[in-house]
Amino acid sequence: MRRKLALCAAFLFVPVIGLGPAVGLAQEAKARRAFTPADWYRVTTLSSPAFSPDGKMIAFTVTTVVEKENRRHSEVWIAPVDGGEPYRVTAPGTESSNPRWSPDGKYLFFTSRRPGGEGSTWALRMDRPAGEAMQVEGYPTGSTPRDGRFAIWTSPAEEDRERGEGGGEGQGERRSDPYAKMPPMARPPHGAITKPLDPARFDGRHVVELGYKRNGPGFVPNPAEPRKWRPTQLWMQAFGDTAKKMITNTPYSHRGAVVSPDGRWVAFLADAQLRPDSVVQAEADSLALLPYDPAIHDAPRNDVDIYVISINGGEPRKVAELMGNERSLAWSPDGRRLAFISNGGVRTAQSELYVIDIRGGQPIEVLRDWPYEVSDFEWMSNNEIIFTAAIGGRDAVLRVSAKGGEPREVVSGRRRFFGVSYDKNYRHVAFVASSIDRPTELFIATTDGRNERRLTGFNDALVAEIEFPTAERFTYQSVGGREIEAWLMYPYGYEPGKKYPLVLYIHGGPHSRYGENWFDEFHNIAGAGMWVLFTNPRGSSGYGADFTYSTRGEWGGDDYLDIMKAVDIAAARPDVDSTRMGVTGGSYGGFMTAWITTKTNRFKAAQTDRMISNWWSWYGSSDAQGLTEFEFFGKPWDNPAIYDTLSPIRFAHKVKTPTLIVQSEEDHRTPMTDAEQWFTALKKNGVPVEFVRYPRSNHDLSRTGEPWLLVDRLARLRQWFEYWLKGEGGTTVAASEDAT
Repeated sequence: MRRKLALCAAFLFVPVIGLGPAVGLAQEAKARRAFTPADWYRVTTLSSPAFSPDGKMIAFTVTTVVEKENRRHSEVWIAPVDGGEPYRVTAPGTESSNPRWSPDGKYLFFTSRRPGGEGSTWALRMDRPAGEAMQVEGYPTGSTPRDGRFAIWTSPAEEDRERGEGGGEGQGERRSDPYAKMPPMARPPHGAITKPLDPARFDGRHVVELGYKRNGPGFVPNPAEPRKWRPTQLWMQAFGDTAKKMITNTPYSHRGAVVSPDGRWVAFLADAQLRPDSVVQAEADSLALLPYDPAIHDAPRNDVDIYVISINGGEPRKVAELMGNERSLAWSPDGRRLAFISNGGVRTAQSELYVIDIRGGQPIEVLRDWPYEVSDFEWMSNNEIIFTAAIGGRDAVLRVSAKGGEPREVVSGRRRFFGVSYDKNYRHVAFVASSIDRPTELFIATTDGRNERRLTGFNDALVAEIEFPTAERFTYQSVGGREIEAWLMYPYGYEPGKKYPLVLYIHGGPHSRYGENWFDEFHNIAGAGMWVLFTNPRGSSGYGADFTYSTRGEWGGDDYLDIMKAVDIAAARPDVDSTRMGVTGGSYGGFMTAWITTKTNRFKAAQTDRMISNWWSWYGSSDAQGLTEFEFFGKPWDNPAIYDTLSPIRFAHKVKTPTLIVQSEEDHRTPMTDAEQWFTALKKNGVPVEFVRYPRSNHDLSRTGEPWLLVDRLARLRQWFEYWLKGEGGTTVAASEDAT
């Protein structure tokens, strides 16, 4: 494995971070108080905006926290486009989210679990005075043509319901099943050799296949019967009719189906050779057993191609033989072209936006040399496409010619989006956005980027009461000339002439990103009077595929140097106390936090979340082995050197940094065993260490965990860094004092 350690050249370019907003921050802080962990309960989160077909309303989800009941509560609201007051449309006593409109605007569908119904799809009639939510039996959902006559979707063929019903062999088999009353995980799976001696006396777990545990769902029973293949077929149903028509009946699956605007054709994705699903899976199973071989595992692949079939069925026609796994099909309004996204069959390659003639030929690479990747896109007209993209730590809505060219940002700024929706004629865009100093709200603008308005103010009272400091964005050149983006958030109550402690945050992934959005963890630390430094080192998403996958096989190498270069830049400021710095991160960030403490003692405190300390034990206990099989070039026995040399546990004897370890009992992504090993190693080496284990929590504790536990975690992080970086007195030192 390569290690790049040439630091001198990388440190020649040191940007200067200005002190522009310092005085304003101090004045505002006097009028508003600091954020505390308990304030998290008061934050309102908006998501999933959806324009009504007539363009007059925007439905969206509003999520609050019911602190006394230790739970979140979600409702569907509507904001009138003309600027009237938003109003709630779902009952406050039930959970409702994810609104979406019927093509004619008659119904507003949403997701909810309510007594007296089946499934989770409910609806409100929007063409009548307000009434109770109901379930619309047999209402089709899927892709619709321009006239909205019917919907197309994919689903397996209907199962044979006669077998086992009304007596006969099937029912007899169920009555004679000796394991019917056992817990699902305790039942002998298909293929098991051992059986319980007495089914009533065994309530453990019986496993013969991988995939028996997943983060979130927890333990998942192995199949009790032989694997059955149910390929997804194309289906059609007219609105106003409950009769469904199955258009295809094949041994291979159809995916991503979209109907042409004129309703005559359906485009879909399927295996490039139209092989049965069973054959495709058998090949994948065989490849998974092979030792890592770049000629096999990294070779360009053509697993999926684009097909078109008549709405009446028949033989599908392949549009073109294209390398890669195409996705996100969309017809042009005239029905002559298809747009799609593909990485050309190379996992580490850029995902590009293409347009191809429905008759075939060479696709057009729409964005050409543009360095970023498309998130979602739609045709505005036959000549133009509108799309969203992550541009480093911010998001934008952009437009580009369907013939190819340079995209034009129309909605951007220092913020991130959490849902975007367009009106039917693509004149307006609605979006939920957040900035560093403001939680989510709903906005609207014209698609030329003008006339932007904020439609909601759910967090206005909170923002008026609490100071959410801003952050200075800066970039710098790191190893190999890579430009790295970073931010330094001001401490609450900042006053020029004083030094403040600093906490470095490292994100997870590693293929995720920090950015221009409100984040509770940052404001938790800033609210305690400390700087928060956060970066997107190489390996982060949002900067193009080359940047994202540049750390493959080299975790803890140049990414570590990227992070430490940002620390050097921040530590050089006269208002940063470089003798009182901490470091924290979760998942990949938890690994990197531990890794940093094995390499330097410059941080006075560390906190690891959902960490990895030993890649061997992680591989054997996690639900995500595919991550390191790709990133570390194979299984541990294929490439033991990299699994060994990148395991912080191998270097635990070098750690001196006091460390708080936070881990969730039901985290199957980064299981408890690695935190236990790290705690034991630090304790045996005399390092101050605390270990907090959260019950009923998984890998997403800090995002979607129980509110009481989530806030408890915020408080402990704050306490830990206050103790080690500010001391029990919690005072700052004057900038004139030379702490070094």
